[in-house]
Amino acid sequence: QVQLVESGGGLVQPGGSLRLSCAASGSIFSIYAMGWYRQAPGKQRELVAAITAGGTTNYADSVKGRFTISRDNAKNTVYLRMNSLKPEDTAVYYCHAERVTSSDYVGFVDRWGQGTQVTVSS
Repeated sequence: QVQLVESGGGLVQPGGSLRLSCAASGSIFSIYAMGWYRQAPGKQRELVAAITAGGTTNYADSVKGRFTISRDNAKNTVYLRMNSLKPEDTAVYYCHAERVTSSDYVGFVDRWGQGTQVTVSS
């Protein structure tokens, strides 16, 4: 079974930095895109950033210039470097793997991580 395991969340003061990591495990052949979504209380889950296997990135306007997504294809791992954090960045951050191919499945599957809490507060 393909699983995503996130790490790196926590409590940080406004203006601070955090780095999230997400590792995909299992008998994986390929992952088209990996990304990070977030969901704040009472709000819908939204895309924060995503990166394809080829390195093409996409960012939400609210995080452009502050967050950087990167990926290690050999390790099936995606990272999110978050700088200049604001209280409005507070949310549960979820890792997402899109169009995963694996010996465990026929065709493509998408997978979500369990989520990691990021709290920005003084």
